[in-house]
Amino acid sequence: MPMDMGFKYLVLSRILRSIGIIFVTLSSSLYLALIGVHLVIIGVIFAGVIGFSSILSLILGMFGDRKGYKNAIIIGDSFAVIGVLILSLSQNVLLIAIALIIAGIGGTAGGMRGVYSPGLTALVMSNWEYEKDRVNKIGILTSVASVSAIGGSLMLTIHSYLPFGAVGDYRFLFFVSFLMLLASLVSVFMVKEKPRPKKTTKIMKISSLKYISKVILANSFAGFGIGMAIPLLPLWFSLYYHASSALIGIVFTISYITTSLGSFMATRLSFESLRVASITRILNGVFLAIMALSPFFFLAALFYIIRGFNAGFGAPNRTAVNIRGVSSEDYGTASSLQGIATRASQMSSGLSGYLMEIDLPIPLFIGGIFQAVSGILYMKLLKRENQGEHNRNYESENNAINHRTYSVFVS
Repeated sequence: MPMDMGFKYLVLSRILRSIGIIFVTLSSSLYLALIGVHLVIIGVIFAGVIGFSSILSLILGMFGDRKGYKNAIIIGDSFAVIGVLILSLSQNVLLIAIALIIAGIGGTAGGMRGVYSPGLTALVMSNWEYEKDRVNKIGILTSVASVSAIGGSLMLTIHSYLPFGAVGDYRFLFFVSFLMLLASLVSVFMVKEKPRPKKTTKIMKISSLKYISKVILANSFAGFGIGMAIPLLPLWFSLYYHASSALIGIVFTISYITTSLGSFMATRLSFESLRVASITRILNGVFLAIMALSPFFFLAALFYIIRGFNAGFGAPNRTAVNIRGVSSEDYGTASSLQGIATRASQMSSGLSGYLMEIDLPIPLFIGGIFQAVSGILYMKLLKRENQGEHNRNYESENNAINHRTYSVFVS
């Protein structure tokens, strides 16, 4: 079917995007430190990255509801292409900072980093009606992107073996990342999009806003914790354990494999989505707190790798739950508002750099606590509404299956 062919191109796009995005994300803090940028300033730059991407996400979400989610993806991904091209060509610190900010790259370097861009969630939710299909599609995208992220982490591992010098090696690989992102952008043009309901409100329906406000509250706690712990994690490994960039790259490579495995398992095992989303988020926080207390590099690395599997398993379910109570005409705006809340709260990365100068384990420990609390809030706030919505979706899907069965029998 044309829609399935479109999904194949979407998968190809996420594969290519993950390779490029992950290398830039992993290496950006290390690169900025290499060219002499102060630790606190690095945190501020990452806060700027998050701030700009939050504003862009809101604009493109509202745009997508009216002009198409594929178009929103194309515009959003174009910023990353331009930013990484500048990053590969310029040696000016100010231009490098601006390039990172407009590209929206920097910060969380998890295996799912390459999957999501403005309009992606809304496109999947719009093209596939039933929650099982949505979890399956997001799970596939997350799984292949996580596997592909290995390419980005391996680029970090081998960069010091290139012949262009410490700075030149990074710039060469930034250009390779640019080519990957450009190819990803071209692939998006081949994706098909299902016609959506006409927009009947200026922003969104009250029912949609009521639902996502609860999601936003829980996600804001998670975002604050992630911003504290994850954006400077490669640099944290380097400073706290004196790990080399090659060793850090290996750790992230293995974590991407486990993240991919977790996402794949999510497409094969069927559990209640809200429960999975909540429990896995709590565990994500617990693993971060344990990492902060780990006296040895291999222990911290092991917990991060296990956390990758857990995060990969929870993400497709959480994506489906986040949009479960939203009207189909509001998918773009709703997913963007949720993304903004998470990204804006991740601006705690600016505080993370300051706290790392006081005591290196503090950001990870505090970040872990906030993420664990967000998982508890997620369950408490959404349990009642999602139970009713889940039952309606289940009945609707069963009716559709029964109708198809009846049609085959009659024919």
